[in-house]
Amino acid sequence: MKWKGILIIGLILGSFLTGCSSDEDSTSQSGEETNTEHVNGDLREETADKDKLPAFLNDKSEDMQTLYTAVSQNKDLLENMPCYCGCGESVGHKNNYDCFIHENKEDGSVVWDDHATKCGVCLEIAAQSIIDHQEGKSIKQIRQDIDQTYGEDYAEPTPTPEV
Repeated sequence: MKWKGILIIGLILGSFLTGCSSDEDSTSQSGEETNTEHVNGDLREETADKDKLPAFLNDKSEDMQTLYTAVSQNKDLLENMPCYCGCGESVGHKNNYDCFIHENKEDGSVVWDDHATKCGVCLEIAAQSIIDHQEGKSIKQIRQDIDQTYGEDYAEPTPTPEV
């Protein structure tokens, strides 16, 4: 599936400030009961696998859901991209992937994080990285572009190791 820049721009401009649920237990899009917890202001929710999106995305735009799906399919890429929103200090994220997914468990289940649903910087970095990767840019070049774009006037980056 190709992720189009226009779609992503619409996502970033139109839906990153929508609210999130405060329920402790929710129902996922597949109708399954899920476990949720609040950590430092972010909601984390476990689903059976990366193909089942968390319930906190139920009231989000289709574009937001599409980006979360794309992130789940680009772990190796986004673990090499820093985030410049300040989440490294505020919630201990190590890279941009952490803004969307807290943990991939050995049994295949996924602990999702709603941090990115509230943060345009997280969304922009993930979307641009995925688009650039699909267009053939290397991880190293994408990383250089992200560092150059966000290196000034943004928060300290997450402690993502150099590529």
